[in-house]
Order: sequence, then C-alpha cells, then structure tokens
Amino acid sequence: MDATMRGLPRSSGTQRQQLSEDVAGYVRELIISGRVRPGDFLRTEPIAEAMGVSNTPVREGLLLLSGEGFVELVPRRGFMVSAFSRQDVRDLFWVQATLAAELAGRAAKNISERQLQHLADLIAQHEQEAASDADSERIVALGHEFHRTVNLAADSRRLAMLLGSVVKQLPNRFYGAIEGHTEETLRDHPAILEALQKRRGKAAGTLMRDHIMSGADELIAMLERQGLWSDQAKSTA
Repeated sequence: MDATMRGLPRSSGTQRQQLSEDVAGYVRELIISGRVRPGDFLRTEPIAEAMGVSNTPVREGLLLLSGEGFVELVPRRGFMVSAFSRQDVRDLFWVQATLAAELAGRAAKNISERQLQHLADLIAQHEQEAASDADSERIVALGHEFHRTVNLAADSRRLAMLLGSVVKQLPNRFYGAIEGHTEETLRDHPAILEALQKRRGKAAGTLMRDHIMSGADELIAMLERQGLWSDQAKSTA
C-alpha cells in the first residue's frame, strides 16, 4: 500500500449501502407479499424501527426501490407503493431467463472439470435432501449454488452482475416457495448438467431458459392465493 494511503479513516459507505439494500429487500417483500398495497404511502419511522436502523438507510433503500419501479416518490408526500402486476412478474422472469440462458450457453464452452464435478455434487446433495424432506432453505440454497456456479463458469462478469440485479427484485423465499419447484429442479438441473458436459451451448441455454420460465405462472398463482391482487381487476393486471 502507498504510504500516503495509510492511516485513512474507514469509510462507513459500504456498511450503509448494505443497510440500504437490506431495507430495500424488506420493503420489496412487503410489497410483493401484499402486506402493503398499491397507493399506500410508506413512512420511514415504522420501517426504521422494524429494521433497527436509522431513517437514512430507510430513505436510501426506498430510493433504490424507486429506481426499480416498486415505489414512487411523490413530492411533499413521500414514497407511494406502485402497482405490481402479473405482467411485471412475467417480465422479470423473462429477463432473468434470457440472461441466464446466454450465460449457460457461454458456460458450455468455458466450464472446467472441477466446476462440472461441483454441479454433479450439488445435484446429488439436492436429491438426498429432497428425499429426506430436509429444510426448504437448504434445498433452495443448493439450487442457488447450482445457478451461481453456471453463471461463474460463463466467465462473463458484467452479464452475471446484470442478472443478479434482476434476480434480487424477487425475494429468495418466493423462488423457493413455488409449488413443484423441487420436482422441476430435480428434473431440469441434471439435464442442464448433461448439456454442459457435452459442451452443447444451445441446448444448455434452451434448458436453462425453460427451467426459469416454468416458474413464472406458478409464482403468479401462489401470489394470487396470498391475495396480492385481490383488490385489482384481473383485466388491469
């Protein structure tokens, strides 16, 4: 390290950014779960109290959500929850599926034998956990690690970062709670691995795209059962 850089005070920016992202994730889940409704105004104080943070990261988190379209900043009134439609869910899945498919296709060319073995190990663990009725969080974590490994194998950092910004717009628990998700994963992940092993980029991309898109309608149905759109006419979704 350059001598002139020694002894500088530590910046709190990284910690504050993490707090803001945590707040954004918390409020995002409130919106998607239907706990707060389109048109509701969000007060910073209750959110700060619930999260155990000050008002500053709450406001920054709400600004992040404003950039994602989940809330709207209304002058002199604050942050208002925006409408979140069925088409929004489909669009998020479409973008995610398109980017993930491209990464899977690239991974087929670049993936190492070590990474292929890691994917095989993850599938084996997933099968064991599913057979033993293991905790759903563990199963979801194995699924995330499978996708993360494929994305890393693509050696396309910017594209993977872009995908990550899309994925985080739906809380992890919604991906894991989709009915039939475990069965589909046990079917689809081995097929994706086989395509990667055979270096078949087009097949890997198609399988990845179909795998992700299959969850869109299932998630919409789950959110409908939770009452997310109970006060909206279906024709406006």
